[in-house]
Amino acid sequence: MWRILILILSLAPPAQAEVARFPAPGPEVATLRIYSTLDQPLAAPLIAAFQAENPDITVVYEDLLAADIAARIIVETDAGQPTADFVFSSGMDLQVKLANDGYAQGVTVPLAAAWPDWANWRDMAFALTYEPGVLVWHKPSFPDGPPQSRLELIAWAKTPAAKGRIGTYDVARSAVGYLYLARDAEHFADIWSLVAAMGRADLQTYPTSQAIIDRVADGRLAIGYNILGSYADARARAEADLGVLLLRDFTVVTSRVGLVPRAAARADLGTAFLAFLMGRDGQTLMADRLRLGAVSLEVSGQNTARAMEAALGNQLRPVPVSPGLLAYLDQSNRARLIARWQAALSGP
Repeated sequence: MWRILILILSLAPPAQAEVARFPAPGPEVATLRIYSTLDQPLAAPLIAAFQAENPDITVVYEDLLAADIAARIIVETDAGQPTADFVFSSGMDLQVKLANDGYAQGVTVPLAAAWPDWANWRDMAFALTYEPGVLVWHKPSFPDGPPQSRLELIAWAKTPAAKGRIGTYDVARSAVGYLYLARDAEHFADIWSLVAAMGRADLQTYPTSQAIIDRVADGRLAIGYNILGSYADARARAEADLGVLLLRDFTVVTSRVGLVPRAAARADLGTAFLAFLMGRDGQTLMADRLRLGAVSLEVSGQNTARAMEAALGNQLRPVPVSPGLLAYLDQSNRARLIARWQAALSGP
């Protein structure tokens, strides 16, 4: 089944990686190569902080979609070639699948034993962030406030104001978008009524968070549904017209998962970068500056898993790093879910 998925991905239009090189601040000794779904401008402060502790390391950073990262790791490893030294992806299911199928290696990092059980699978795949899926909304389009729940969103989607102005992920291309849909289907009995209502309102779909947030911020879209809260929160602090809301019925929480590939050219550097992201400095930087949400129980503040769970309780529905994620990659399950999504969007 996994081979079939890679074949499907290979038939899709090729993704162009955005490659950035961060030269070593001091005399270069080695190069760390990273494949990641985190936008390069957000990754830059993490890399700078890592290089401050490791000034002899150059970092080559490739920004890709989650499915393209998984495909590259598999193709390069199977060809006997070196691959990335570290992978950091929002495609939780794809990351666990890589680890489960032998494309990741177990690592020894200082904080592994203290890491939450839900966030560590076999010392190979580690959840490093805690990110709610949020509603982003264009404030001028909602003088009385946006929908507060999925049922209210269904009602609003039936109004003329919604026509062509709702955006979400293209679930066939976005790994995190597909994961959100799968989790929604488990938690919300009327999910297909919501999808159908958005379809009748001419739903717009995109492969990335940034494309959706850009369009909500400037008013081309009124609402973005199930968007990674980290990206939305970072933009909302700079965009007066952009609002962010956790729907009150429930909020799915996903994580970016880090691993060191089995075929890493410099597994030692990949492990060092993983240890940095798990450490106090890396987790604090992600929580306070990047708004990604800290998993570490050592980090304090509002933007941490502990603080969010204390404030919101059962409203949050986190996704554990576990083999249970593999069910979302079963090709029959995936085909059924995407077919039902497309049918609901198309209507009768």
